Amino acid sequence: MQADSITTININDRLLYIEDFEELFTDVQLRRLLADQKTFTDSIPKFLTDEILNRYRKEKVKEGFRLESFLKLNFELPEETPSVFRSNTSDSVEVHINKLWDVLTIHPVKSGGTLIPLPHRFVIPGGRFREVFYWDSYFTLLGLQAAGRIDLVECMINNFAYLLDRFGFIPNGNRTYFLSRSQPPFFSMMVELLSEEKGEAVFVNYLHQMEKEYRFWMDGDGELLDGNRSNRRVVLMPEGEVLNRYWDSLNTPRPEGYAEDVETAEKAGGGDPEIFRHLRAGAESGWDFSSRWLKDGMNLHSIHTTGIVPVDLNCLLLHLEKSLGRTFLLIHNRAMSQYYYHKAEQRTAAIHKYLWNEGIKMFVDYDHQSNKPTGCATAATVYPLALRIAAQNQAGEVARQIDSKFLQPGGLLTTEVHSGQQWDAPNGWAPLQWMGYKGLLNYDYGSLAKKIKNNWMGNVERIFKTTGKLTEKYDVVNGAKSAGGGEYPNQDGFGWTNGVYLKLKSGK
Repeated sequence: MQADSITTININDRLLYIEDFEELFTDVQLRRLLADQKTFTDSIPKFLTDEILNRYRKEKVKEGFRLESFLKLNFELPEETPSVFRSNTSDSVEVHINKLWDVLTIHPVKSGGTLIPLPHRFVIPGGRFREVFYWDSYFTLLGLQAAGRIDLVECMINNFAYLLDRFGFIPNGNRTYFLSRSQPPFFSMMVELLSEEKGEAVFVNYLHQMEKEYRFWMDGDGELLDGNRSNRRVVLMPEGEVLNRYWDSLNTPRPEGYAEDVETAEKAGGGDPEIFRHLRAGAESGWDFSSRWLKDGMNLHSIHTTGIVPVDLNCLLLHLEKSLGRTFLLIHNRAMSQYYYHKAEQRTAAIHKYLWNEGIKMFVDYDHQSNKPTGCATAATVYPLALRIAAQNQAGEVARQIDSKFLQPGGLLTTEVHSGQQWDAPNGWAPLQWMGYKGLLNYDYGSLAKKIKNNWMGNVERIFKTTGKLTEKYDVVNGAKSAGGGEYPNQDGFGWTNGVYLKLKSGK
C-alpha cells in the first residue's frame, strides 16, 4: 500500500484556540466542571467563538443559569477512544493489537475544534489522547513496522514533515494549545526507521525537515553569553559548550491542565509565573511529571525543568546531528556534512563531560543553574547506550545499575523515587523498556536485555488477560496493581505500549 495522497488543507484557515473563550474557558476549568481538564480543550464549538462568548456573558448573570447546560448546548464534548471497541481476552496480545490499529487510526479531517488538521492518516494513543503525539509516535511506529504497516509509518512521518513545514517545529501534539512547545525530538529516528524499509534515499527526502527541526532546537544559540547562559532551548555550559534543555514559549497555565497548574503555582507562593513555564517544559519532556524535574525531589511545586540539561534530549539531538551529517554526505555536500559531524563530535564530548556521573556510575541530568549534576538516577541513563554514545566501560556500569536498581518483576522502573508523580516509582513505561532493551543489546548485554523484555511483556500480557486492556503505563513492582499517579487515570489504548510490545515480540 502507498501512503495517502495529500489532502488539500488551506494553511491560512483560522485555527481555533480554546483560550479565545476567555472567562468561559477559565470558569469551566477552575470550577472543574468536567472530570478531566482536557475534555473542554478538545471539545468542538457548535457556533462561532464570539457568538458563544457573547451569549455566555448575557446568560450567566440570569437567575437559574447552569454552566453544565450551557456547555451541552454550545459544545460537542469528545468521547474517549476506543469508546465502543470491546476486547476479547481469549485473543493473544498480538492479535488484539493488530485489531486495534484501525480503531486507533484517524483519517484526515479539515476541522475539529482545537485539532490541527493533518494531510494523512495517523495513529492516536487512545483514551483521553485523541490526537497524534510527537514522541509517542516513534514507539507506535516500531509496532507498525513489525506489523508490516509501512503505509501508516510513511503517513505519520509525512504528517510530521507537514507540521515542520507549516510551523517550523513539531508540536507536542496536533492541538492548537500545544503550539508553544515540542516533545523529545525523535523525527530523525523515525526517518531512520523508514530508511530500514525503503533505503537511504529516505534521508534525502526529509533533509529540509530535519534541518528545520535542528534550527528549532538550536534557536538562540548565537545569543548565548557569559551573562546570558541560557536562551530558549539552548544552554551555554561552563567551558563554552552548547547543550539543550526543555522549554516553552509561554509562562501561563496549560489549558489542558489549567486548574492543576494554578493550584501548583499557589503552593509555590503564587508570585512567579515562571513556574508555569517549568510545568510546560516538563510536558515538553514527555516525563510529565517526575522527580527528575523537582528541586526537592518530591513536590510538584518545586519544579524547575528549564534549569536542567537532560541526558535523553541531548542524545536525541546528537542523533539528529549525525543524521544531517549522513544525509549531506549522500548528496555530496561535504562541507555541510563535516559541519554537522563536527557538531555531533562536540556534543558527544559534552555529554561525556557533563552528563556522566562517575560517583553513581550513570548518565544523569545536569543542573546548569548550580553547575553540577542533579544526582537524580533515572532510566534515562539508557539513552547513551541506545544511541551508541557510551563507552564500553560506561555501558557496563549502567548495566550493573539497571540490574541492581531498576529491573523489577514487571519491567524497567523509571526512577527509584515514590513521589506520587506518574513518571516515578513504581511505574514503568513502554519507551524506556525499548530504549533499555535496545541499549543493552548494543553493548552485548543480551541476557539483561532479555530480562527487561520478558518481564515487561509478561506484565502486559497478565494485565490484558485480567482486564482486556493495554494501558499507557504499568506498575512494574507489583503486577497485580494498576499503575497510577499524576493528573489523570491510567489510559487504555494504547499506542506506544502496542508498538513496543509488537516490536519486542517480533524479535527484530
